[in-house]
Amino acid sequence: MQFTASTVSLTVADVTASEKFLTTHLGYTVQASADGFASLTRPDAMDIVLLAVGIEVLPADQRDRHAAGLILAFTVAEGLQDEETRLREAGVPITMPLREEPWGERLFQVTDPNGVIVQFVEWAAA
Repeated sequence: MQFTASTVSLTVADVTASEKFLTTHLGYTVQASADGFASLTRPDAMDIVLLAVGIEVLPADQRDRHAAGLILAFTVAEGLQDEETRLREAGVPITMPLREEPWGERLFQVTDPNGVIVQFVEWAAA
């Protein structure tokens, strides 16, 4: 089997709020949207599908699950500090300030309006 794309599907209370957050602050564009659904893309990252909690396209046992307990992480090659500054200046709450772990990972987190944690990671040079 050969994969042709990577997509993460997130079930959220307010599709429009997450869609606006991702398009406004993270450079995603809308591929398709309808009531309770949005498909977002960005050429250098995985696609994101947003589904409204309770949407009937999901199996009954999945309809009321929320995107919780996960971290949507993006690795960048450089410019992590600049990205944190840009998002902070745009009014995005930084929910975990930039820090460096002993193993060389630099990271910070923001949280979208539906509580989806978005993490940005940059690895220190070896």
